[in-house]
Amino acid sequence: MEKISYTEIKNNAELRTYIQKGDDLLGALGFTEHAFVHANKVAETVGTILLEFGFSEREAELGKIAGYMHDIGNLINRDGHAQSGAILAFNILTRIGMDPAEIALVSAAIGNHDEGNGKPINALAAALILADKSDVRRTRVRNTELVTFDIHDRVNYAVEESTLTVDGKEKSISLYLKVDTSLSSKMEYFEIFLTRMMMCRKAAAFLGGNFELIMNTTKLL
Repeated sequence: MEKISYTEIKNNAELRTYIQKGDDLLGALGFTEHAFVHANKVAETVGTILLEFGFSEREAELGKIAGYMHDIGNLINRDGHAQSGAILAFNILTRIGMDPAEIALVSAAIGNHDEGNGKPINALAAALILADKSDVRRTRVRNTELVTFDIHDRVNYAVEESTLTVDGKEKSISLYLKVDTSLSSKMEYFEIFLTRMMMCRKAAAFLGGNFELIMNTTKLL
């Protein structure tokens, strides 16, 4: 059976439509950006993590596919978007002829990336969790009126620098954040992101590594 490439997935017009429509829905609800910048960034990070941790080129490519597609379920509803996205991915990938064993890996990763009920059940899922939850940055905030920011806007907008470092030799993954505490306190950050960061620790452990969060050069996890 023909191996479906990451490039084919990125060029798939149907998928691009679903990603955009999902982002449109989240925009109407006031959520941060979940369109192509996020999809591409997550996909590339997933690939980097898997390669650094010794997984094969094909496993890394499948991870990138999962990373690119992981938020398509948002076109239906934000609630349960991981599971609806997994079902959409299963149907699309089946239709375009991907190998069933690979479809199973990709769909399971997508279905388990959300902190509500997801778990690092395979290497793709673990890398996807780490890549998705570490994409914290000011440019994801759509709202341009500071006085109307809610806590999610403040937390993301307060991040002046965000860098994820992956060291395969040391089996370590570090997320460095430079936060403007005049916009959002550290406590507000943890109110929103503590569950996500703990999920990242579990994902790194699944891969045989460690995860740490460094905020303003102070190691917090």
